[in-house]
Amino acid sequence: MAKTTIFIFHPDLSQSTINLRLAQAAEGLEGVEIRDMYALYPDFNFDVEAEQDLLERTDRIVLQFPIQWYSSPPLLKKWEDDVLTWGWAYGTNGDALQGKELLLAVSAGAVASHYRRFDTRRSVTDVLFRRRRRDRDAASSGYTMNDVLRPFQATSVIIGTEYLEPFVTPGATTMHTADLEARAKAYARYVTSRKLRVLDTYQ
Repeated sequence: MAKTTIFIFHPDLSQSTINLRLAQAAEGLEGVEIRDMYALYPDFNFDVEAEQDLLERTDRIVLQFPIQWYSSPPLLKKWEDDVLTWGWAYGTNGDALQGKELLLAVSAGAVASHYRRFDTRRSVTDVLFRRRRRDRDAASSGYTMNDVLRPFQATSVIIGTEYLEPFVTPGATTMHTADLEARAKAYARYVTSRKLRVLDTYQ
């Protein structure tokens, strides 16, 4: 049976609303192991050999974390630096993760409409009279969620994993209980589905 490991990088999972509920929904699923990385490594010192051994035994690697300033919590970055080593995950003879699946499960405080690109089009009149565009939509970041997560997709290319379409939960700060419960059920189905879409390099 295929093994899925969910690596949760939340600075304080016990105080989380979204990530804790998602983790609870996935707990006990057949073939799924859940790891609270901040609880396991509060000093940020990884057991690299143990982490690599677990990754080698995992078919689907799930990185679950909240988006913080359009990036990930610091422990995840250090995990990448320490565990995904040259000669093991990439580079000469670095093929330990080749062909495995990489899935990101991220939550964001902003609503979904925040993650869209600006409309950069200009009218003919603006071009003729050399007028600048109107102010950009303050409610939009100017980037899609796939844009925000692009560094992880690039990492996936380097280490040879299949980059699955991320599971994104926006609006975390304003989500109602019923919506959260629906999202939790969707997460349990998603992490165990064998028919997830693999994204191409620039999708």
